[in-house]
Amino acid sequence: MSTSAPAVRPSRRRPRTDARLGLAFILPAAIGLVAFYIWPLLRGIWLSFTEYNLLTPETFTGLSNYERMVGDSIFWNAVVVTLEYVVINIGVQTIMALAIAVLMQRLTQSTLVRSIVLTPYLVSNVVVAMLWLWILDNTLGISNEIIQALTGESVNFFSSSLAIPTIAFINVWRHMGYTALLIFAGLQSIPGTVYEAGKIDGASEWTMFWRITMPLLRPILALVLIMTMIGSFQVFDTVSVTTAGGPVNATRVLQYYIYDMAFSRFQFGYASAMAVGLLLVLAAITILQYRMTRAGQTDLD
Repeated sequence: MSTSAPAVRPSRRRPRTDARLGLAFILPAAIGLVAFYIWPLLRGIWLSFTEYNLLTPETFTGLSNYERMVGDSIFWNAVVVTLEYVVINIGVQTIMALAIAVLMQRLTQSTLVRSIVLTPYLVSNVVVAMLWLWILDNTLGISNEIIQALTGESVNFFSSSLAIPTIAFINVWRHMGYTALLIFAGLQSIPGTVYEAGKIDGASEWTMFWRITMPLLRPILALVLIMTMIGSFQVFDTVSVTTAGGPVNATRVLQYYIYDMAFSRFQFGYASAMAVGLLLVLAAITILQYRMTRAGQTDLD
């Protein structure tokens, strides 16, 4: 009598996943995020409620730093100066970048042209500031040599009335190429059939720009405005190199005032309170811009 062999049960192997490999790749970035962003953020929020100067342990003072900030006239002057810079920088940079992007789309899409447009952005802010400080110097600058040859007078570009527009011009010169490429990428996503339909209907170039290009470009423009707004409020290095906040607080933007309080006067608690205030303002502006511009929606659907 023959006996049948016992049935072999299939082995239950766990399905192979890439979870561990993914975590291994994410771990270095996660450590950097916690060490250089999340922990300093939490530490700064705590210090904003204390009095701390590196020489003594921090002492909890409640809302005293925020009360001081409300009554600080230099702080409010820094806010006004920063807002002036933000308006000039965003307005001029967005208009010029949009014009460059449209010209690149209509006239040429050469990689060489894009590289040339992006070149100023590849130079650090400090180097750009030093370069323009030399070019615009009141006595030795090449720009004033030309102006003096034409008009007989030199122009002090870093005087009280011209300092903020000059600093804004320097940063526009550096960033407008990068902003133009972002807008150019948005233009590339607009179907050509939409423009063909507009031409069939007899629409002019100007009409198609306002009725087709601008509405369909809205999500990218919203993203550009949000990025430019955040970057503009954080301007520091150009001011530090060119004017150091002068003359007479005319260019003492908020970031430079925070730096001065923290690393020149060692009032880390008060500097942290101003930094937290700036964080809240930027978060509110970003949320408001995102909702008003409907950045997460597109008119192509």
